[in-house]
Amino acid sequence: MHSHATFLTLEQVQRIHEASLEILEQVGLLVRNEKARARLAGHGCPVDSETLIVKFPRVVVEEFVKVIPPTFKFYARDPKFDRTLPADGPLVATASSAPNIVDPVTGRERRARSDDIARAAHLVMELAGIDVFSVSTLADDAPENQFSLSRFYPALKNCSKPVRTSVNDLREGEQILKLGASIAGSEAAYLERPFITFGHCAIVPPLTMDFDSTEMLMFFAERGLPHYGTVVPNAGLTSPLTLLGTIAQGNAEVLAQSMLTQMSRPGTPMIYQTLPTVGDMRTGAYAPGAIETGMLLMGFAQMAKFYNMPCGGYVGLTNSKISDAQAGYERGMSSVAALLGGLDYFVMGGLMDALMSLDYGQLVIDNEIALMLKRLARGVEFSEENLALDVMREAGPGGMFIDKVHTLERMKATAFLPDIADRDPREKWEEKGRLTAHDHAMRRVRDILTRDNPALFSPEVDARVRAEFEGLVAGDAVPPEGWQTVAPLRGRERHRRETLSQTT
Repeated sequence: MHSHATFLTLEQVQRIHEASLEILEQVGLLVRNEKARARLAGHGCPVDSETLIVKFPRVVVEEFVKVIPPTFKFYARDPKFDRTLPADGPLVATASSAPNIVDPVTGRERRARSDDIARAAHLVMELAGIDVFSVSTLADDAPENQFSLSRFYPALKNCSKPVRTSVNDLREGEQILKLGASIAGSEAAYLERPFITFGHCAIVPPLTMDFDSTEMLMFFAERGLPHYGTVVPNAGLTSPLTLLGTIAQGNAEVLAQSMLTQMSRPGTPMIYQTLPTVGDMRTGAYAPGAIETGMLLMGFAQMAKFYNMPCGGYVGLTNSKISDAQAGYERGMSSVAALLGGLDYFVMGGLMDALMSLDYGQLVIDNEIALMLKRLARGVEFSEENLALDVMREAGPGGMFIDKVHTLERMKATAFLPDIADRDPREKWEEKGRLTAHDHAMRRVRDILTRDNPALFSPEVDARVRAEFEGLVAGDAVPPEGWQTVAPLRGRERHRRETLSQTT
């Protein structure tokens, strides 16, 4: 898509920028991390040693904004899945870090485990619309001192696309880097292609830099490791109950974490990443499914482009607990708004109930939404050939186009052909069992999870990793209880052909 919808005028974008500079210079941020305060002070930011408030002078902000690179690269364990923003966008990732999962057998919510992460990773490998596996859940079975390791290991073991999630502290950060080096074969090999992308929420709205997350921001930046932060203003609760005020505050927070990142290592690639929403003032409920999430991301996308930064956000989310009409319209409305507004990176796949639970079936449905978004982004391919005047002359008034070569050549490329959405007549739909979209999606989940995963670690790599970390979770994407494993379709077909050749 060559142009985007404008949520804000250029004059309004400029005014928000100015307002954000005012916030940073006059209000400042509470910075809890001593090392961060020292680093900011060393670059000209006044620090109040009693209140721990740091002010960001306009001249300092503008100096460091200039050195932010305009691109961000996701490295993958398999280089063919490397992706760069914004050139390869829109990219779609799974949403991350839900504590619970909808059990694929019982349909009941329960605490998520490391084997659930492994299965989600396997699914992501088979879903063409999902570009990045942002580790979807926590791991309730994590051994002591292996909380993040029990998430990254099953994810990386089963997914050769880019993998991303957060760590809690420096010890966990070092542990995951050791995991990456073990997988790659050496620290040097890993650093040459760092296929783990780290996330953090260094800013806790309103206008606060946390201790551990800020520590991790500096840790990753200093080492030149791919990472990005997410700013999460919640209008009415942690930011003003106006979209404009929330954009101004959120933009100030993005700029603040950008300053600290560039002070730690100038030229560090970043994503202008937000998770904005509004609080439901009737109850105080967190509402990521609100249409305002899409509207806010349209605004933030314009601010990102003002600074020439790749932009991303959590969008296409829902407050619904099941895959129903609410889930559909909340996901669809906000994600389309964000795409039209120019968002490059969509963190959206699989989570339900305000980011509290992963549903495998919804992940498959979200893959279809992702492919539709990518088709929308592709837009109209303008050419004389596509105007098709010759074909219209050939068909003539009252003619048909279905039998034309022009049609046959384009039947798989022009229109998106869904796997999950049902387009049968009602009678045929009823004959097939009156299946819902979620029913269709769960059939595909079962088909994928009962087949071998070609992206799985080699036994040699796995042995090396397990020798490095005592007591590590299994990390295997075994089928859920009662789901029988079958041979991959390719293998079954190959065996059938080999058998036939031997008997003829």
